[in-house]
Amino acid sequence: MAKVTANYEVVFIIDPAQGEEGVAALTEKFKTLVEQNASEVVVDDWGQRKLAYAINYITEGHYVLISFTSAPEFPKELDRILRITDGIIRSMIVCKDE
Repeated sequence: MAKVTANYEVVFIIDPAQGEEGVAALTEKFKTLVEQNASEVVVDDWGQRKLAYAINYITEGHYVLISFTSAPEFPKELDRILRITDGIIRSMIVCKDE
């Protein structure tokens, strides 16, 4: 039986109050997590940008986009981990195949 995979993109916004080292550490944490559970991983660091609207009084965030191919179970787990990680303001996972 063939393994079912799909192409996904995750964008997450890191609170710049984490500092440069904190931002780099969180980016690396999620890059490693995705690489361990997915293939064709591409990380695109968009850097610091102004948010469209303030989230918990935060007006800027550090944006990171990761594209990857994985089984459908992994994005659910990734979303759960992003939600409970301190320093992540917002995240969104999109399946590009739909």
